[in-house]
Amino acid sequence: QVQLVESGGGLVQAGGSLRLACEASGRSFSIYAMGWFRQAPGKEREFVAACNWSGGSTSYADSVKGRFTISRDNAKNTVYLQMNSLKPEDTALYYCARHRIPLYSGSDYADGRDFGSWGQGTQVTVSS
Repeated sequence: QVQLVESGGGLVQAGGSLRLACEASGRSFSIYAMGWFRQAPGKEREFVAACNWSGGSTSYADSVKGRFTISRDNAKNTVYLQMNSLKPEDTALYYCARHRIPLYSGSDYADGRDFGSWGQGTQVTVSS
């Protein structure tokens, strides 16, 4: 069973930046797509960003396009989420997740049910 551990959350002013990291245990990190999701208080979990197993294909929610960048370092078993120009509405608990299907070649990552392993989350709070 893979373990995912997020880090990098914190409190930042609007317009600021944070870089989240998610380190995975095990040897098979490099063959799975990885995603970031978030959940704000009183709201449903929502898709933020994802990348395929190589990092060569990425997908973003419209609300973060142009501000957030997902990347991965397979040698370090780590996926990152660079968040720039943060807004108060980005405040949420951010989770990383591993896709269920190895070497998934599709382009649809928005459904959290396609991800089978989840981290505990890291809190991001953006003050106005």
